[in-house]
Order: sequence, then structure tokens, then C-alpha cells
Amino acid sequence: MLTVVIQAGGQSSRMGEDKALKPFLGRPLIQRVVERMNSIADEIIVTTNQPAGYEFLGLRLVPDLKPGRGALGGLYTAIASASHPLVAVAACDMPFASPEFFAGARKIMDTEKADVVIAKTDEGYEPLHALYRRETCLPAIEAAIEADQWKVISWFPRAKVRVLTGGEVKLFDPSGLCFWNLNTPEEFVEAERRSQRTDEQTT
Repeated sequence: MLTVVIQAGGQSSRMGEDKALKPFLGRPLIQRVVERMNSIADEIIVTTNQPAGYEFLGLRLVPDLKPGRGALGGLYTAIASASHPLVAVAACDMPFASPEFFAGARKIMDTEKADVVIAKTDEGYEPLHALYRRETCLPAIEAAIEADQWKVISWFPRAKVRVLTGGEVKLFDPSGLCFWNLNTPEEFVEAERRSQRTDEQTT
């Protein structure tokens, strides 16, 4: 059983408005992410400290359980709130969040008994589009927070982390766009253009 947690806790400072609610092809961006994840999720949760803005989704909305602890606290909230043993985490500003990626990651997690299945790109690890095993990751993250660690991957030495190869990532996400998070109005425009082009190619 799989919980998908969509994190909507960012500041959107470069956007000038809440990017999760900014229209993307005529509907809120977060709604697009939710719809992309529907096919694989047994449960979808949105983490947010501003629940009123997301009630239209009709989903369970969860505030920070570790306020003031940044991205690591956000990850703790995501995994702690999940009802199911496997937790897929995706950021609200990823218009190409990939259910195929998570399906592939899940097969690896099941086969290799990994605690985390995550990609590492030129930008580093991609913890906001990764798969976690709740039972083992939650106490590891909690221990990192109690030790006053802040990096979102600071707890990785306490877990069995399976880093995907470039070939595996390409197999799961041929478009190469699943980790793209939108931070500026210009990126929104470009993502909409690419999305329309992709839709045309698949119809």
C-alpha cells in the first residue's frame, strides 16, 4: 500500500505568489500533481500550513509536525502522516511528477528491501521526488532532528539507501522532467509549453 504525500510548504519567494495554487494550463498546479499521482496512490496527503487554500482538493491536509525545522522537518511530517508502509514524496511545484518513476522505484524497493529509493542528479539528491519506507525512515529522521541536524539527507547513514543509476532514471522517466520544480514565472511558461507539446505527442 502506497501513500503519496505532496508537499506544499515552500515560500514561493521567487514566484511572488503561492506557486502551488498558480494556474497551470488553466488549473492550480498542485491539482495537476495530484491527478498525476492518482493512478498509483492508495492515499494522497498534502502537507501545508495554510490548509484553507487547499480545501478544494478534498484531500487530507497536514500541518508541520516539527515547525521551524525546514526541509527535514517537512520530510518528517510527510512520512509520519502516511497511513501506509511505503511513502512517495513529491513537491507541489513539479508539473511532471512521474507515477512511472514511483512504480519503478517501488519494484526496486520491494526486490532489494531498500529503505529509500532516490535519484542523484547533477544537482545532488532528489529527496522531494523519492520513495521511502515509513517503518525505518521515520525513526532515522527523528533521530537526526533530535541531534540538531538540518540537511534533508543527514539521516541517510542510518538507512539502506538505493541510489538510482542514470539509466534507471531514464527508463522510469524518459522525458527527464520529473525533478523539474518551477520557481519563476518564466519557468511556468516554459513548463506549460513543454506540457502541451508532450500531450500532443501522446494523443
